[in-house]
Amino acid sequence: MQSDITGRLLICCPDRPGIVAGVSQFLYTCGANILDASQHSTDPKEGVFFMRMEFHLENTGITSEQLEKQFQEKVGGPLQMDWHIDYTSHRKQMAIMVSRYDHCLMELLWRWRSGELPVDIPLVISNHEDLRELTEDFGIPFHYLPVTPATKAEKEQEAIRLIQEAKADFTVLARYMQILSPDFVSVFPGKIINIHHSFLPAFAGANPYKNAYTRGVKLIGATAHYVTNDLDEGPIIDQDVARVSHRHDVSDLVALGRDIERQVLTRAVVAHVEDRIIIHGNKTIVF
Repeated sequence: MQSDITGRLLICCPDRPGIVAGVSQFLYTCGANILDASQHSTDPKEGVFFMRMEFHLENTGITSEQLEKQFQEKVGGPLQMDWHIDYTSHRKQMAIMVSRYDHCLMELLWRWRSGELPVDIPLVISNHEDLRELTEDFGIPFHYLPVTPATKAEKEQEAIRLIQEAKADFTVLARYMQILSPDFVSVFPGKIINIHHSFLPAFAGANPYKNAYTRGVKLIGATAHYVTNDLDEGPIIDQDVARVSHRHDVSDLVALGRDIERQVLTRAVVAHVEDRIIIHGNKTIVF
């Protein structure tokens, strides 16, 4: 019998009076202690209401299955909620896909090994061999899946199989320089996080920093988002920028850009791991 539960409840529903009271009263009657609560409404009249509530149940005898069944019957159903509960007892499994750039991968692995990133990393998948030794030095299995136009569909299916066999909860593209097909994305909706520079679409292509330098940009940045079938246009999780000037050369832009990418990706991954994100259409609510 499960008697000690810490859960994170995420809710999206039509706004109306009594939502917070209904959820709080339900948890109170279950004997739960609310640890944290955040909410947001798009409009107090006919808007959409979002809430994240973290709670703790101790020695009540109620199981997570019973809790969820009762919540749906008493609160979720009557208030037309789209909701789910994640439990801290489940340590999320994070798959990583990467190509040749190592800065984002290294950041994730370092934070994982230092305990700052509370996940398990069951595998790293790459279309190049360059980062095998680095990955395996951390004790993480490395899978080399070379992609060509002729083998793309086959290798994607193999990657899907590896991710599913590893029971990964989500996948991070740590500068994976391949466009995922709609078939791949459809298997993991809202479960793939990507990072890229924020020059798109103005400076797309192989040398965005050189093109940006030539144009004389004054800001560079990075964007982390969920992957959808619209290339680099999925729901944005986090962004950041840095000011640059004529004194910066291309190598300076690259170094600054990589640093921003590391920070933005880390914040996005942490927010996902801590169940602080609700996807609503093509936008996110990040508590």
